[in-house]
Amino acid sequence: MQKISVIVPCLNEQEVLPQLFRRLTEAAKDWGADYEVICVDDGSRDNTWELLRARHTADARWLGLALARNFGHQAAVSAGLSYARGDAAVIIDADLQDPPEQISALLARWREGFEVVLAIRKKRQDPSLKRLLAWAFYRLLKRLTPLPIPADAGDFCLLDRKVVEVMNALPERNRYLRGLRSWCGFKQATVEFEREARAAGTPQYTFKRSLELALNGVFSFSAAPLRLATHLGLIVSSFAFLGAVFTFCQKIFASQFARIGLAPGPGFPTVVISILFLGGVQLICLGILGEYVGRIYDEVKARPMWVVRESCGVNSKSEPSPSQRVAERPNA
Repeated sequence: MQKISVIVPCLNEQEVLPQLFRRLTEAAKDWGADYEVICVDDGSRDNTWELLRARHTADARWLGLALARNFGHQAAVSAGLSYARGDAAVIIDADLQDPPEQISALLARWREGFEVVLAIRKKRQDPSLKRLLAWAFYRLLKRLTPLPIPADAGDFCLLDRKVVEVMNALPERNRYLRGLRSWCGFKQATVEFEREARAAGTPQYTFKRSLELALNGVFSFSAAPLRLATHLGLIVSSFAFLGAVFTFCQKIFASQFARIGLAPGPGFPTVVISILFLGGVQLICLGILGEYVGRIYDEVKARPMWVVRESCGVNSKSEPSPSQRVAERPNA
């Protein structure tokens, strides 16, 4: 029988977990396959881990990983993927904005032969500003990167075992999983769905976290920001050359320029504005370089992407390599 691994990253989700347990268990009855649910507690400060342990006690198909601190959503999903042992893995958030009932549609496309099945948000119950920013970001990312990253496709997806193994083998630490699954290639299909409002609790993905994820997406898969620095330099140099030509002509033909009100003056405001403009351009270029250098620095240090503090139900034979995880205390 086929086996499905469901990866659920959790951060302070105690209010929504009972609904997740009920709805996901009910939805699994239609899958026609054995399954495991790997819930990754990403450093929660509430009773999330206690609820996950109790769920594993009640149903051994629900497994749990507790990370030593908050390592971020992408690291939590990567940790879950490293422990997944199913023929396919489904990534879904715990807040039920991505309905578990939709997994059946993803499985149907997978059984047709597709190795990556993406859930496309046809409609989403989010604030207008968030919807606008998400719409703009996906289209900007599509223009900046050479990869065919579908617009409006979040982390909710299904990955075949082959794709999971490729993604687990990728060593990079500043992860943007939506880009990595497109980079992997394979046969891809999409399924549209309406994204629901959060079932309970408060959103944990703040604007700052969303911005960090967006920057990872851009800087991990595009060199366009570096080329932007080059283009800004060419533009500033062009303006400087034109300004020099204009000033030279102004000095040579001072009387003619005076007739049209462009007589040479002290020029202090022009000098100050030019210095500020050039300084701003230089700082922008340094900031872009800093983003790339910072990511190179993280990769060179080669620290593990996450540290597991405790686990429940995870088979020790499925442990990832020491380069990914450095400590674990299994739950008694």
